[in-house]
Amino acid sequence: MTHDCVIIGGGPAGLNAALVLGRARKNVVVIDEGRPRNEVTREIHGFLTRDHTSPSEFRRIAKEQIRSYPSVSFVEDAAVSLTGTDGYFQITTARGQIYRSKKVLFTVGMKDLPLDIKGLTDVYGKSAFICPYCDGWELREQPLVLIVKGADALHLAKIISGWTNHFTICTNGPDELTDAQREELNHHNVPVFDSPIQSIESNDGMVQQVVLKDGTRIACTGIFFRPKLNTGSDLPQAIGCQITEAGTVIVDNLGKTNVPGVFSAGDAASQLHQAIIAASLGSLAGVGINNELNEEAWNKRL
Repeated sequence: MTHDCVIIGGGPAGLNAALVLGRARKNVVVIDEGRPRNEVTREIHGFLTRDHTSPSEFRRIAKEQIRSYPSVSFVEDAAVSLTGTDGYFQITTARGQIYRSKKVLFTVGMKDLPLDIKGLTDVYGKSAFICPYCDGWELREQPLVLIVKGADALHLAKIISGWTNHFTICTNGPDELTDAQREELNHHNVPVFDSPIQSIESNDGMVQQVVLKDGTRIACTGIFFRPKLNTGSDLPQAIGCQITEAGTVIVDNLGKTNVPGVFSAGDAASQLHQAIIAASLGSLAGVGINNELNEEAWNKRL
C-alpha cells in the first residue's frame, strides 16, 4: 500500500498536519517514537483552550480527536531511513517496518544537546526554561538569572523586563558584549557576571542559587537560558533538504522544502519554539501537501 503522506514526528506540528489531512480524506501514517522534547515540562502555555495542559495530555486529546478520521493511523516507532522521489518514497523504521508514501512531512522538532552546566539538567523544565512567552507568567516578579551571551543578552533582557525587573545576566565565561551594550544594561540596573558557572543548586527541581567559579552566589527562583539544539532527525539533511546554520529546515510558507514531495513544519522548520506556532505550521504544511496531492490527481484525469 502507498500512503498519501507519512508524517515523521508526532508533536503539535505533526498532529495538526494529520488532522488537516485526515479531514481532507488522505491516507496518512504518523510515525513517532514517543519521546517528545517537551516531556521535561509540566505544562503547555499560551495555547488557546490548552493552557496549563501537560504535554502528555495534549497528545492524548489530539490523538483521540484525530481518530475520528479513519484514514489516519499512528505508529510508535522511529524512522531511520528515507529513499525515493516525489510520489514514490520509502521509509524504513527502527523495527524494520517499511512504509511507502507519495509525500513526506518532517515534524521531527529539535533535540537538546547535552547541558554542560552542572545542575542545569535538574531544573530544566521545572524552574529553568528557554521561552519567556511560554513560562514567563509563572516567574513574574521573581528574581531570575539569564544565562546568555552577546547581543542575545540585551535582547533577552528587554523581553524579560515585561515579567520582572529582578534579574541578573550570567554570560558563563568571557563574553562578546560591547561597551555600549554593557552600559545600556547598567543603565537599567541589570547586573552582568562574566565568571563561568560552577553549578546550579536546587531542591526538587526548583533552583535556589547559581554559583560562579569566582565564588559569587546569585539567589534566584528561576532561570532562562539559550539551549544548544540539533534537528530532531538527520533524515531531512540526508535526503537533500537545505538547512540553515541554526539547524532548521528551509521551507516556504506552506512547509515545502527544496526536495520535491518533502515538507517540514514545527520546531524543525522554525526558530519560534512554541507549541501553538508548531501546530499552526503543521496545519499549513497539511494544506500544502493536500493541495499538491489534489492537483496531481486532477492532472492525471486530464
